[in-house]
Amino acid sequence: MAKWGEGDPRWIVEERPDATNVNNWHWTEKNACSWSTEKLKDLLMGMQIESSVAIVTLTEMDKIEGEAVVNNRKGKLIFFYEWDITMSWKGRLTNGTVECVEGKMNIPNLSEENDVKEIEVNFTTKEKSVDGDITLFCFLAEGPGKVKEKLSCYISSLKEKFSKGMILPKKDAPANNESQITNLSSGFNKKMQMNNVNKLEDSNERQKKTDTTTLNSSHNFQCTGEELFRALTDIQMVTAFTNGPVKLEPKKNGKFELFGGNVHGEFVELVEHKKIVQRWRSKLWPANHYSTVTITIDQQQDHTNLRLSQSGVPQSEADELWRTGIVSTGSL
Repeated sequence: MAKWGEGDPRWIVEERPDATNVNNWHWTEKNACSWSTEKLKDLLMGMQIESSVAIVTLTEMDKIEGEAVVNNRKGKLIFFYEWDITMSWKGRLTNGTVECVEGKMNIPNLSEENDVKEIEVNFTTKEKSVDGDITLFCFLAEGPGKVKEKLSCYISSLKEKFSKGMILPKKDAPANNESQITNLSSGFNKKMQMNNVNKLEDSNERQKKTDTTTLNSSHNFQCTGEELFRALTDIQMVTAFTNGPVKLEPKKNGKFELFGGNVHGEFVELVEHKKIVQRWRSKLWPANHYSTVTITIDQQQDHTNLRLSQSGVPQSEADELWRTGIVSTGSL
């Protein structure tokens, strides 16, 4: 407590340009709920996700529940936001026989606790059909990444708009307070890891050593294990997904070729609706060098989890393989 007549320097308002909230000591808060609702609607409604196989449009905002607030405490900004969003979508194959396929998109965990990459974007179809399944899986391939780009825009806009005026200027302090802005986030488990493994020696390459790595990935799909297995082994589904000629023999020792032969290999093991193991290589890899792709399909009560591990990937090709997304769907 300050001595009589001296006063606490935090409350000496004559040293403040605006004589309020001295040194930003008080907790101040802005409600960003209404702004967030309108911003998310503006970003997502009417959004079109288009590939050479299918076209999907987000049509209606069925549900948007949650909140967003911005707090200033001791000169630091803390952003809290948590949203559960459900939207309707309509789509069709570019050369399909069905005029329109309908479904739902759900984003259950848009919050400051999750990195954008960790946000779930789930899709379901209203009715089962061959065209609907193909549209859905094309949507699953293209949609989540593009939707997350829009969600990233929302987060950036939230911070840009609501950081203004929250931290009041101190006497003789620069107007730019960007360095004081922080985001409160909790830790989370990475689903995708890249773990270095020991060097492998290829005796057929004159003892030349190839540095390799293992790529791991995990994805949830709003479908049954049977449907997911079929999407990875049915030649019609794989052809639609890759948008090109496919050679596919889904049986032990059966061969496959994708993307004009740039990816090829053979099936090592198939457990119906449960597991797929492949010897897998890119045409650009060292001669006779194969990786091993293991896909595990685990059907849960309300979704199916796909876990993928690809070992023996040349280290020099790992970043490109990950970036192009080939590893995310195994043989696709």
